[in-house]
Amino acid sequence: METSMVNQGVIFDIQRFSVHDGPGIRTIVFFKGCPLRCRWCSNPESQHKEPQIMFIDQNCIGCKHCTEACPTGALSFTPSFHVDDNKCHLCGKCLDVCYPEALNFSGHQQSVEEVLAELKKDQIHYKRSGGGITLSGGEPLAQPEFAVDLLKACKARGWHTAVETTAFTSQEVLEKVLPWLDLVLLDIKHVDDRKHQEFVGRSNESILQNAKFIGQFGVPIIIRVPVIPTFNSEVYEIERIASFAASIKGVKELHLLPYHRLGENKYSYLNYDYRMKGIEPPANETMHSLKKAVEAKGLVCKIGG
Repeated sequence: METSMVNQGVIFDIQRFSVHDGPGIRTIVFFKGCPLRCRWCSNPESQHKEPQIMFIDQNCIGCKHCTEACPTGALSFTPSFHVDDNKCHLCGKCLDVCYPEALNFSGHQQSVEEVLAELKKDQIHYKRSGGGITLSGGEPLAQPEFAVDLLKACKARGWHTAVETTAFTSQEVLEKVLPWLDLVLLDIKHVDDRKHQEFVGRSNESILQNAKFIGQFGVPIIIRVPVIPTFNSEVYEIERIASFAASIKGVKELHLLPYHRLGENKYSYLNYDYRMKGIEPPANETMHSLKKAVEAKGLVCKIGG
């Protein structure tokens, strides 16, 4: 059964041979665009839906060929590198002459057919390992039409499908997406709305409502909790999250994902402010204490994804 291939989306990466984010060997399709602004986000290039130019300053040799190649005068060194978004048309001519690869695109428009062409290269691994496709991001449900079309095409080929989502969306979108999913990896960051707004920039009210809504569909759900010092790393906070998770129909498993700083350098590439400076990853002892707290609520708990 073939599906409509007219829809396009913005993808910023496709990661092969992942053994996380669902069963078996998987290919992860990273969607660009997210309505949340988590302080610890390890993929800041995923936040804005539109493609962006990233400037890797340590690669720059100061030749300024990029400014000469730009037809709209959008690039400048005043004295540091700057892109005028009002002038930049993302034509890519600056990248063509940047031989040290100081300039890179984050995000490309792709059709369902183009993404499928990449996924097909790994389909033998899905069959042998029981793996499949996981949509991640960013927030895949921020591009709902494209997500649905891609999931339909994957299911038509018999591939296992999963989504990693914050559930910050409408129930109407969930009703369209859930029939095409075999697994939902659902991020729950906090149950305290005030703290959620402070660190994530949005209320968690609709997220918690949608978590319950997803549970009614019968799709397997694994709850994922990023463990962030100063935000949700106290035992009582994880206990509250675990209690909520245990109340969702079909949830039997919760993963604790320790904070890391692997994406910190990307903030400078985008000229963003990194708001987690000085925050250290949680100690192993802390993570194991939190794991015990989750298990005490009757859930299977893993550290890491």
